[in-house]
Amino acid sequence: MIDPFAEVVMLLQPEAPFSKVVSGAGAWRVSREESGQTFYCAILEGSCLIQADGHEPITLQENDFILIPSAHHFAMSSLEPPPEGMDATPVALPDGEFRLGATSAPADVRYLVGYCVFGASDAALLVSLLPRLLLARGGQRLVTLVQLVADECRARRPARDVILTRLLEVLLVEALRAGSGGIALPGLLRGLADERLSVSIRWMHEMPARSWSVDQLAKEAALSRSAFFERFNRIMGMTPMEYLLTWRMALAKNLLRRSECGLAEIAERVGYSSVNTFSVAFTRHVGLPPRRYARQNPDLSQT
Repeated sequence: MIDPFAEVVMLLQPEAPFSKVVSGAGAWRVSREESGQTFYCAILEGSCLIQADGHEPITLQENDFILIPSAHHFAMSSLEPPPEGMDATPVALPDGEFRLGATSAPADVRYLVGYCVFGASDAALLVSLLPRLLLARGGQRLVTLVQLVADECRARRPARDVILTRLLEVLLVEALRAGSGGIALPGLLRGLADERLSVSIRWMHEMPARSWSVDQLAKEAALSRSAFFERFNRIMGMTPMEYLLTWRMALAKNLLRRSECGLAEIAERVGYSSVNTFSVAFTRHVGLPPRRYARQNPDLSQT
C-alpha cells in the first residue's frame, strides 16, 4: 500500500538552504514575526525555551529538534527569566557564531537555527497536512543526525555548506518521520500513528479516485461513523472529506505541472466524474482554473 508520508515529503521537495549557529549566555530573549516560513531549530548543547503562536513554553534540550512548518510568531529565551519586553540583539562572533545575552560569559546553550523552503509550488496546501508544531526528541537516529550537524558546524572542512545543507534536509525528513513520538499537534503524522485512522488514510492515498464516503472510511477503520468522524477531526485537525479534498488537489496540481496527461484523465485520477466538476472544485480551492494553473506553474525539471 502507498506510504502517505513518503508521498507528501516527495511532493514538498524540502530543502534547508539557510542556517546559523547561535549561542546564548545569561538572560536573553529573541522574538520573530515571520510570514509563514518553515522554522527549525536543533539544540547542539545546553537548553533554552521556545514559545510559538500562543502555545505554552517548551523546554528544548540537547539533541532536540523542533519544526514549525508555518511559523508566524515565536520567541526563544534563556531558562533564566529575561528582562521584560526587551529583545536581545544577536552579536556576530569572530568564529561566525552569533551570541545572545552576555558576550563574554560561557554559553548556556548552542543551537542551529534556520528556515526550510519547499520546492513544491503548492507547498502551502501540503504544509496544511503537517502538524503546526513538531518536537522530535530521544530517537537515536535523530540524535546522530544532530551530532553530525553540530560537528559540521564546528569544523571548517571543504564544501561545508553543501554537506550541511544535505544533512539538514535528511534531518528534516527524519524529524517529520519521528515526530509522532515527540510533541506533535493535530496533523498527518498523528493520524498515521493512530492504528485505526492510518488504515483509512492509506486507502485515501492508495485509491484517491474512489468515491469515498465517511461511512466507507469508518468501515475501513473498524469504527462507527460518529466515532470515526470525531477521532479523525480531533487527531488530524480536519474532517475526513476535507483531508481527502486537500490530498486530491495536491495530486492534481502535481499532475498539471508535469503535463503528462490530459485534463479528463487528471479529473478521473483524482476522483471526479467529469472535467467540469473537477474544474469547478479546483478553481474554488486553488483560485485558478486547472489549465491556467498548468500554464503558470510548469514543472521545469520535466523540460
